[in-house]
Amino acid sequence: MDSLKVALQYCFPQHGLSRLLGRLAAAQAGTITTRTIQWFIKRYQVNMDEAANPDPGSYDSFNDFFTRALKPGARPIDDAENTLVHPADGAVSQCGPINNGQIFQAKGHDYSATALLGGDGQLAEQFNQGSFATIYLSPTDYHRVHMPVDGVLRRMIYVPGKLFSVNPLTAQNVPGLFARNERVVCIFDTPVGPMAQILVGATIVASMETVWAGTITPPAGKQVFSWQYPAEGPTSVRLSKGDEMGRFKLGSTVIMLFGQDAVSFTDSMEAEAVTRMGEPMATFNRAQ
Repeated sequence: MDSLKVALQYCFPQHGLSRLLGRLAAAQAGTITTRTIQWFIKRYQVNMDEAANPDPGSYDSFNDFFTRALKPGARPIDDAENTLVHPADGAVSQCGPINNGQIFQAKGHDYSATALLGGDGQLAEQFNQGSFATIYLSPTDYHRVHMPVDGVLRRMIYVPGKLFSVNPLTAQNVPGLFARNERVVCIFDTPVGPMAQILVGATIVASMETVWAGTITPPAGKQVFSWQYPAEGPTSVRLSKGDEMGRFKLGSTVIMLFGQDAVSFTDSMEAEAVTRMGEPMATFNRAQ
């Protein structure tokens, strides 16, 4: 059965179906919406005690529920000056070195940092021989994405692509998965040098958002879009460690890239390890 699921996801990563489901998730359908949310909570054992609004009937749409906020203090942010924290609830898919521009996806599969970053080899060179971490968000997880470290946004890149599922089974079977799916690449200046934080789309992901640009929905097609941001001034975007930077409307994956010798991951950073936003993920090796 698992092999069949992978084959279907590989052959039919159709944007049309995903966009249709996305529209349904955004619909305000009253009782139908409430019943869908109640079914989802029961099916995936979602802990609504952590939610700022625990009442399933109070959400106007499934997306509102899926991107729900947590109660203040539900995810304390580690405040040590030399730590980076997990950006999201989820599980470690993989983490490790970026060897000769290649990122490890799963046994037998690598993909290039250049491809992940929309074909920009000059940008990818900033992370060559650096390190990466890939965090998978399952349906049960909190789906807002936060900053692992203080950062100043310098660039955002929208890369069109497929909408394959990104669950662990698919990652083991679809070559170059994360460099083929639709994604939003965010480049920050941080105390440890450049950091890329990448939101990767997936099957039935309705859309991706950032706190500075809202929903990212460029025109359909194969064109890569890029936006530059100033380091200073009224239009600059400065975020502190633990601040929300984006969210998924229906699940996916976050990938982080760091430069050479920039960070050291904690011993807990291993494949399948559970992550909780705000807990230590790595420590500084150097400050810029």
